[in-house]
Amino acid sequence: MNREELLDSLFDMTGRVAIVTGGSRGIGRAMAGAFAALGAQVVVASRKADACDEAAAEIVAAGGQATGVPVHMGDLDSVRALVQATGDKYGGLDIVVNNAANPLALPVEEWTPEAWEKSIGVNLRGPAFLVHAALPYLKESPHASVINVLSAAVYLRSEYRGLYAIAKTGLAAATRVMAGEFAPFNIRVNAIAPGSFDTYMMQNTGEEAQARMRVASPLKRIADVSEIVGPALLLATDAGSYMTGQVVSVDGGLTVH
Repeated sequence: MNREELLDSLFDMTGRVAIVTGGSRGIGRAMAGAFAALGAQVVVASRKADACDEAAAEIVAAGGQATGVPVHMGDLDSVRALVQATGDKYGGLDIVVNNAANPLALPVEEWTPEAWEKSIGVNLRGPAFLVHAALPYLKESPHASVINVLSAAVYLRSEYRGLYAIAKTGLAAATRVMAGEFAPFNIRVNAIAPGSFDTYMMQNTGEEAQARMRVASPLKRIADVSEIVGPALLLATDAGSYMTGQVVSVDGGLTVH
C-alpha cells in the first residue's frame, strides 16, 4: 500500500454527510472545513443564518460541498428540523459533531432556575436530542460517528463556570452511555475536551483571563483552531474505527486523567 492508498483508507470522507453545530466559527468551522476538504458533504449549523451561509460559501469556494442551516440548540423543534433539512438535502447522515455551546458563567450564589435551563438546554439537552433525532440515519450508515465537544472544565474545579462545567460533564456521561447502547449498530460515540483555543469565546474572556490561560498548561500557549482538526479527523474517520466511548483531551497537557 502506497502513501496515497494508506491515507485514503484512513481519512477519506468522500460521500459522507456531516453536521457540525457551532460550525460557523472557531473550532467548529475548522472541523467543517477539514471534513469538506476530505470529501464530506457538510451542514454548517449555528444560530445565525447569515453566518452559516458565509461559512458554507467559503467551503464551496475552496472546492468542497456544504450548506448552511440555522439552528437553536436550546429549541428541540429547531434541532429536529436540522436533521430533517440534512436528510432532505443529502439523503443521509453519517457524522454528528455537537460543538455549539453556551458559555454562561455565574458564581454559585447567582445561579437561577432560568440560568440552569439555558445552560443545560444548549450544552446538554440539545446535543443529546440531536443525536436522538439523527439515530435513524446513523443506524443506516456504515461509517457512523458522533463527536461531542466537551471542555477541559469537566476535569477542573471550574469556579464561576459551574453551569457550563456541569452541563459538559453531563455530555461526557451521555457520550459513554450512547457508546455502549449504539455499539450494536456500529455507531461510534466519542468526545473531545479542548483546552484554551483562540476562539470568539476565548477572546471575550478579557486580557487578564487570557494571560492566565496562556500559561496554565505545560505547553504554555493558547492553541490555534486548526489544532483541533487532527483529533477530530481521528474520531470522525476510519482512522478511529476501534475507538468509542472515549474522551480525547486536546489541552496542551492541562489535565491528566
